[in-house]
Amino acid sequence: MTHPALPPSLHDALLQLLGQTGFLTDTADIAPFCTDWCSTHHGRCAAVLRPDTTETCAKAVALCYAHDVPMVPQGGNTSLVGGATPDASGKAVVISTTRMTRVQHIDHADLTMTIEAGVTLRAAQQAAEKEDLLLPLSISSEGSANIGGVLSTNAGGNHTIRYGNARELVLGLEAVLPDGGVLNVMRKLRKDNTGYALRHLLIGSEGTLGIITRAVLQLQPAPRSRETALCAVAGPKEALELFAAFRKQDPAATYAFEFMSGTSMAFVNTFIEGATLPFDKPAPAYILIELTSPRADQAIRTVMENVLGAALESGLVRDAVLVESEKQRQSLWKLREEQAEAQKRAGISVKNDVSVPLAAIPDFLARATEACITLVPGVRVAPFGHIGDGNIHFDLVQPEGMDLSVFLTHAPALMHAVADVVRDLGGSFSAEHGVGQLKSYMMPSWRGGVELETMRRIKTAIDPKNLMNPGKIFP
Repeated sequence: MTHPALPPSLHDALLQLLGQTGFLTDTADIAPFCTDWCSTHHGRCAAVLRPDTTETCAKAVALCYAHDVPMVPQGGNTSLVGGATPDASGKAVVISTTRMTRVQHIDHADLTMTIEAGVTLRAAQQAAEKEDLLLPLSISSEGSANIGGVLSTNAGGNHTIRYGNARELVLGLEAVLPDGGVLNVMRKLRKDNTGYALRHLLIGSEGTLGIITRAVLQLQPAPRSRETALCAVAGPKEALELFAAFRKQDPAATYAFEFMSGTSMAFVNTFIEGATLPFDKPAPAYILIELTSPRADQAIRTVMENVLGAALESGLVRDAVLVESEKQRQSLWKLREEQAEAQKRAGISVKNDVSVPLAAIPDFLARATEACITLVPGVRVAPFGHIGDGNIHFDLVQPEGMDLSVFLTHAPALMHAVADVVRDLGGSFSAEHGVGQLKSYMMPSWRGGVELETMRRIKTAIDPKNLMNPGKIFP
């Protein structure tokens, strides 16, 4: 049956191209693709297209372009800013890359992985691990987030302090442009100064310039030694002092340095089954530290023990646990990785993914907390994140007993209050989650003038019909 939002000729052509498995129009089948992970953005679409190769994707995009049908690229649908959710018009099609799931090649000489966009980040990590290699990118949603989405949002994650954001790991890229043309810059070269680095236009563009279909990612030798510890501290000031102590001792060893507030940790202990805090009493804040080394020796164990020993003796750290087994390590990481899920179970939250200079973090947390509590008394401020690179997820969970709809009316004011503090401290209103549709209205005041106009010119040059993920990034 032809869907009313699609011209009959387009419907038939897409069905013939993609088959029943790759062309979904039934309301029940397409519903999961129309709501974001947070359940705060809801839309409608005419169909869901699920190509399984770049060639098929390109043909499907060309057909949609010829019929002026908007297209919303979608991977694992883990966006926290509505970046992969269609609008309410029902005119767009969602183009999902979840059937493009091949790890095509791992090159030990170049230390690279050639991979399709629909592979989950966790599956990519496991493929590298089987070859005794490391894909040094880790985010909480890695079990469902796809490589294409990870790159299109320039994801950061837990290892940015050592290896950088996703952008720093990409050597080559392939993408289907809005008119169906295929941009193929799948090179493994570390040095290639031949004009514009077009792959970097696609990385971080949130699907507004095209659909990433394949990539060449840089790998690293697998760590031979690893040490992990959880520390209880008095607050962000002490956390930064501890971070400085580790950098001073061995700047190359720090693999992750993650901050969790007492409130956010309490949510995990309350709502996540099997999550157990290994301390006798709660603390105002916690730091999860992981050190790694390519050498199979005790050097980083010594670093961990020396720094934590001195920090405990001085009172900088209130309590600490150093893992003795992989099972214990996984239990500590669970406390960090379940932060977002725990908040979701505690109630709806207003999410602020922001970054400020490291030295400004204590000031930011204090001022933003005060501003939000003044606006909405009882709001549960639950910050956590990558304190080692200045990225804090300043999340605000609805007060107990407050109706959801009432709390959401305060969301714009809360976001503005947080953004005002961030701006004053020289930070960014979007650190790693992107702009999507949630924060697009903030772009003119933050990135206006020549900067935003240049972005618009690039968008217009590549997508003159504004069909590729419309409504994202640009207000």
